[in-house]
Amino acid sequence: MIESAAEFIRLRTSENLDDYHQAATDSAPIDVWYELVGEHPEMKFWVAQNKTVPVDILEILSTDADPKVRWMVASKNRLPQHLQLRLANDDDESVRHRIACNKKAIEAVLQVLAVDESELVRLKAIDRLRSANHK
Repeated sequence: MIESAAEFIRLRTSENLDDYHQAATDSAPIDVWYELVGEHPEMKFWVAQNKTVPVDILEILSTDADPKVRWMVASKNRLPQHLQLRLANDDDESVRHRIACNKKAIEAVLQVLAVDESELVRLKAIDRLRSANHK
């Protein structure tokens, strides 16, 4: 378990692959995640990448100003429906496309994306809907 924001940062910025892996997979107390998000904006993408980050933190990161952070949130397979829908309506095309590619995207989200202004997003969502209907 990661015990502090400083430890997460040390693990994430280490050149040791085991440390890097630990930063991506180990859990941490909720206050550590809040500290990272609130006081270390350069770590938000990496917080979102962590496999154990709580939904409360993903909720915050889903509205981050940086589309790269929102993109990483959109890639999470365990996103609740309301966050999937929020990100399906994101201003950034790459975030919407990432949700369309998310293997756990719900049908309602894919239907929203199937009429997206972006051809890239729209075609991916339509393809996913067609694939789901042929199973």
